[in-house]
Amino acid sequence: MNDFMSSLIATDYLDHQASQRTKPSLTAHTRTRLNQAFQTVRQRTEMFAARFSAEDQNIQSMADASPLKWHRAHTSWFFETFLLKPYLKGYASPDPLFAHLFNSYYNGVGTQYPRAQRHLISRPDCDAVGRYREHVDAAIADLVSGFSADELERIAPLVILGLNHEQQHQELMVTDIKHGLSFNPSAPSWATRAQHQQQATPSRWIEFSGGLHQFGSADHGFAFDNEGPRHASFVHPFALATRPVSCGDYLAFIDDDGYSRPELWLSDGWAWCRGQESKAPLYWRKDNQNWYHYTAAGMVEVSPSAPVCHLNFYEACAFAQWSDARLPSEYEWELVAATQRAAGHFSDRELFQPTAAQTDEPELAQLYGDVWEWTTSSYAPYPGFKPANGAVGEYNGKFMANQMVLRGGSCATPADHIRATYRNFFYPADRWQFSGIRLARNLT
Repeated sequence: MNDFMSSLIATDYLDHQASQRTKPSLTAHTRTRLNQAFQTVRQRTEMFAARFSAEDQNIQSMADASPLKWHRAHTSWFFETFLLKPYLKGYASPDPLFAHLFNSYYNGVGTQYPRAQRHLISRPDCDAVGRYREHVDAAIADLVSGFSADELERIAPLVILGLNHEQQHQELMVTDIKHGLSFNPSAPSWATRAQHQQQATPSRWIEFSGGLHQFGSADHGFAFDNEGPRHASFVHPFALATRPVSCGDYLAFIDDDGYSRPELWLSDGWAWCRGQESKAPLYWRKDNQNWYHYTAAGMVEVSPSAPVCHLNFYEACAFAQWSDARLPSEYEWELVAATQRAAGHFSDRELFQPTAAQTDEPELAQLYGDVWEWTTSSYAPYPGFKPANGAVGEYNGKFMANQMVLRGGSCATPADHIRATYRNFFYPADRWQFSGIRLARNLT
């Protein structure tokens, strides 16, 4: 998967010029490689889904999550809606009702079935959704093979967008099914247990001088619209921790009554903490003197060396306050990450659980992968941002309020999906994602 997608996105697909946004070019592109990239991403979705029964695939444990079966159908609906219906003459959906059932939030193309009730859609069943995916896959193959070079150049950006959209849903499939299965008293296992070392690599501070820098996508490959335009911003001198906060670090916060000290919490965070009666990260349970948590490998003892995850923004801020530190801004994070190779522990390892930083990792460990890292930055448009015309413009722009930015990817993120400019975003109280902490400090 990595070879096809990275070559497709980084070299063959976008013929760019430094300093300005350019039109996608397919001069070095082939239909075969586009088709192969499409098939690879689509097959990966089905390979993951094959781990789970039909009953598993219909679980929806909260309104923010969706059934795995729905994710499979929705990603097919995306290609059907934005590519097949407009561009493939004579295309017909297997069921006109799918346009309503599997539309997530695109008001410009029709109505949506209530999000919180997706688990009530027992029909179409898993087999029917599989046939729907096959129907769409065959139609996309016809579309790509039948278009002229000029026509293919026009639709290729939507194919690439659809592939990246499906990769986002592949990550959501991991986090949503984990949340759903966590309520089962048997603590089902669906992945290999991660191996951890006893002690975490010691965390240190690395100083950065800051200054005026360029941020956002520079058109060197695919990027979502919220990653641009590229623009200048000033960063004050700062220090960044060499690794994410570990479970052992966070256990010290818990043992110091971190969840009972209002002076550590933002006002909204304290209200959340009191309302939820929270005492630990999501999925953690204490049995006598030991902490356990639900993972893809079932219920296991918390490893002090592994990065702590499933924390919301409020918990991250409280821990930073307790540590006499803060969270980094997304500009600080990107300034550092842009100098590092986007390599790490991603979903391709199929552990779906963060692992400890190794002693042979770079000085700044785990900037990419393992856990998404909360920042202090509100999810807002960059200067000059303008959503695309039409329903595709609803993809990111309409969510730019009341959410916070996370960076870096996680153990549930496809390896070839992440980059330094990638902006993930969730509400401050959300914690079912693999979200963690990297600390920062002021130098001035």
